[in-house]
Amino acid sequence: MSLIPVTILTGFLGSGKTTLLKRILTEAHGQKIAVIENEFGEENIDNEILVNDTQENIIQMNNGCICCSIREDLRETLQLLAAKKRKGLLDFERVVIETTGLADPGPVAQTFFMDEEIAEQYLLDSILTLVDAKHAESQLNDRQEARRQVGFADQIFISKTDLVAEDEVKALTHRLTQMNPRAPQKAVHFGEVAIAEVFDLRGFNLNAKLDIDPDFLKAEEHEHHDHDHDHEHGEHCDHPSHAHDHDHGHHHHHDDDVKSFVFRSDKAFSPAKLEDFLGAVVNIYGPRMLRYKGVLNMEGTDRKVIFQGVHQLMGSDLGPAWAEGEVRNSKMVFIGIDLPKDIFVQGLEQCLV
Repeated sequence: MSLIPVTILTGFLGSGKTTLLKRILTEAHGQKIAVIENEFGEENIDNEILVNDTQENIIQMNNGCICCSIREDLRETLQLLAAKKRKGLLDFERVVIETTGLADPGPVAQTFFMDEEIAEQYLLDSILTLVDAKHAESQLNDRQEARRQVGFADQIFISKTDLVAEDEVKALTHRLTQMNPRAPQKAVHFGEVAIAEVFDLRGFNLNAKLDIDPDFLKAEEHEHHDHDHDHEHGEHCDHPSHAHDHDHGHHHHHDDDVKSFVFRSDKAFSPAKLEDFLGAVVNIYGPRMLRYKGVLNMEGTDRKVIFQGVHQLMGSDLGPAWAEGEVRNSKMVFIGIDLPKDIFVQGLEQCLV
């Protein structure tokens, strides 16, 4: 039986998650989707859609979609849905989990890797984060949950861009890129998103593609060469805004705790050393490591090695062979909360052959 793909939808209150969900649920896309509402907040799906008097909180809708609300354990709900599907009582092809506006998507994502029964039935496809352009600045400044949601994202949708000035949107996208350079960003109006941009994004696949925002890489290189003594994004300085003043002409006056950095090298890694080092940093910094991924050149194999992780959970796999004439190099991106970049970089350099 093929695995049921799951999409986690997250974002702060008012960012438009419900609008997007309604669209997914009511649009005639021919897919049967089960939506799990992770406890009802102020902005639950309208009562016309969800009637809450059924005993099991599972409602079959006329277009074949299913809605259920959970107040108990996500695991139990997923197992119940899978059991009903197996018995032919419910028919659905994929699951969307909407987290509450204040939720940290980490533990939800981990459920799909830590729980064997769940992992045998479901495949986590991606985490989508909605950001409200109008209120993003204050939310990102004041709430770590909002910053975490950005750090976890495989795809970021920015809503309400029509309500703010163009340079504010630019400053916001720049800020989001610093936090998470691996998630593409897209402005959306009233939840109007093509289904192809929501499903089957394969954000958790161990594939050999490591997409990082090219502007982020350019800025990183730029910082490296320009001020070698000060490329830590203003980490050791009381004026976080100055580190970016030369960049794109934006003046930023914030230094988010959710940050990302890229490690690159043309030398091969020693598998044993790298395993020990990654094991050690995950042990110490795991709770602060949101998402990390790498495509690596390893000594002793002609194939790319791909690894990725969420918090303390890390997986790796052999990817395709290095093509003839292809430059063998390693590239890794780490997204986390106040991760000590220098410790990571020094440690990784010591794992090179």
